[in-house]
Amino acid sequence: MTTPTSELDPRVFRRALGNFATGVTIMTAATPSGSKAGVTANSFNSVSLDPPLVLWSIDKRSGSYAVFDEATHFAVNILAADQIELSNHFARPKEDKFAGIAHDCGAGGAPQFADCAARFQCEKYQQIDGGDHWIFIGKVVAFDDLGRSPLVYHQGTYSMVLPHARMQKREEGSTPSSTFQGRLSDNLYYLLTQAVRSYQAHYQPKQLATGLRTSEARMLMVLEGDAQLAMGDLLREVAMPVREIEQAEEILRRKGLVSNGEHGYHLTDDGSQQAAMLWDIAARQQQQVFEGYTQQEIDTFKKVLRGIIALR
Repeated sequence: MTTPTSELDPRVFRRALGNFATGVTIMTAATPSGSKAGVTANSFNSVSLDPPLVLWSIDKRSGSYAVFDEATHFAVNILAADQIELSNHFARPKEDKFAGIAHDCGAGGAPQFADCAARFQCEKYQQIDGGDHWIFIGKVVAFDDLGRSPLVYHQGTYSMVLPHARMQKREEGSTPSSTFQGRLSDNLYYLLTQAVRSYQAHYQPKQLATGLRTSEARMLMVLEGDAQLAMGDLLREVAMPVREIEQAEEILRRKGLVSNGEHGYHLTDDGSQQAAMLWDIAARQQQQVFEGYTQQEIDTFKKVLRGIIALR
């Protein structure tokens, strides 16, 4: 049963609105004189494709409003799943929120952060009175799609994106892409590649939901346990192109997860915690996939795989 508008309890209303899961953004702007503002917001939404318009809203009582009001542009930093600390930092009032926070400047001087899920640079298009908030509509003049899993906010807590279990069941029940007819049914290489694809289809989304790319996750897992590896060793163990490894190493060092010391790359304390989480995801996935096999069968399977690996 609905309640008349005049009797709405703001706390109950806010809790009901919290049922709509959203992404998390940090909206930023700068004035011509150089004053900067940044606020964590989940009010971001798309408006139009032609012209490319987006919107968000800010509390009229916000101390940051004056900067957004004077600025000609603003930036939308859509946070990745591993940027909770950055979100919390800009959600709290501070005299200088940008002190010690790495960023570059986009259109109109609006600050932008690295390693987000996506970023949009917007020219201020329209400002609308929206009750106790101001609604800003921006025209997108540039954007970056960085391909990271986003941070999600639902009912007052942070969450991560994972494929819906129902969709996974549909995939499992769908017609196989191959019936393994003829010689394919006995081709071990073909069977191995198909097995890897099937395993990754369920495992990789869980890994990516952490906000890390595959190359970054592999590097953290390889360096787990105080391993100190040179770039050549990393290339061999991570088994990805050198360009991807170099990019991953740069990003992980910037995040404070990996350090390059005298004896090679190694994990920081934060990196060890992240690696432990990744290994926990891997262990749960392995248990789920192999729960129908005996320990002897699993040991035999490992022996075969290790024998094949030893051939390189």
